[in-house]
Amino acid sequence: MLVFVSPFLLGDPENFVPANPLVTPVHIQPEWYFLFAYAILRSIPNKLGGVIGLVMSLLILFILPLTRVGNFRGEAFYPVGQVIFWGLVSVFILLGWIGACPVEAPYEVLGQIFTVFYFSYYLFVPVFQYI
Repeated sequence: MLVFVSPFLLGDPENFVPANPLVTPVHIQPEWYFLFAYAILRSIPNKLGGVIGLVMSLLILFILPLTRVGNFRGEAFYPVGQVIFWGLVSVFILLGWIGACPVEAPYEVLGQIFTVFYFSYYLFVPVFQYI
C-alpha cells in the first residue's frame, strides 16, 4: 500500500522544493530508511569514527546471520531474548527519530547513548546464544 498508493508519505517535504544553488537547506537528512545510520554518523564527534560507525552499522546487518552459535532455537523461544530483541527495535526506531531531528544539545547525547545500545546488542547476542 505504501509503495503503490502513497509513495511520498514517509518522504521529507524538503525534497519537493526546487533547488537553489545559492542557499543551503537548514537541515539536510537522508530518506527514512537510512535515518538510523545517519544518527550514528552524527553521534560520533570524530569524522573518521563517524564514517566507520556508519559503515559498521550497515555491515553488521549482513554479518549477523553468520554469527549463529550452536543449537540456539531463536530468540522467539526465550523471554529474555524477546526483551532484548524488542529493545533493539525500539533503539532502531529512536535512532531514526534522532536522525530526523536537528543537531542540538539533547539529541546529540541521546544519539550517542542509543548508538552504544545499538552496537552493544550485536556484541551481547552471540554471548547470549553461547550461554
